[in-house]
Amino acid sequence: MSRRRRATKRQIDPDPVYNSHVIAKFINKLMFDGKKSTARKIVYDAIDAFAKRVKAEDPVMAFEQALENAKPALEVKSRRIGGATYQVPVEFAPDRRTSMAMKWIITHARDKAGRSTQEALSMELADCYQNQGTTIKKKDDTHRMAEANKAFAHYKW
Repeated sequence: MSRRRRATKRQIDPDPVYNSHVIAKFINKLMFDGKKSTARKIVYDAIDAFAKRVKAEDPVMAFEQALENAKPALEVKSRRIGGATYQVPVEFAPDRRTSMAMKWIITHARDKAGRSTQEALSMELADCYQNQGTTIKKKDDTHRMAEANKAFAHYKW
């Protein structure tokens, strides 16, 4: 890690169909080996199927609501103090919250065996929209872990 200065945040261009920075970021997270056009097709098909599944008029708003439901608020970080390691609960930075939610949705969609990526992604987004499924369970487990270690919150740095 460089000690010189904090890296500057790069602005990404919005996606061409929905003109949304959030969806463009999601496409970039899903992309493998620089195949952006393939990732775009997967995401757009998944968002269309997801919007039909939850009967939403505006697919972008529904997508953002599903992402908002998946965003965690607290996490635990290991902190070594006097030979003992404590799990200290800390709040997520806003960018990291979004990034973790996207990562969890994509990971859990890829874990659904026997389904196409579009279908699995639309199912995972629908589950997040309705506050259920594996991504929401992961978020709840993260929050539960932070609540269980609330006694060590004074070790925050």
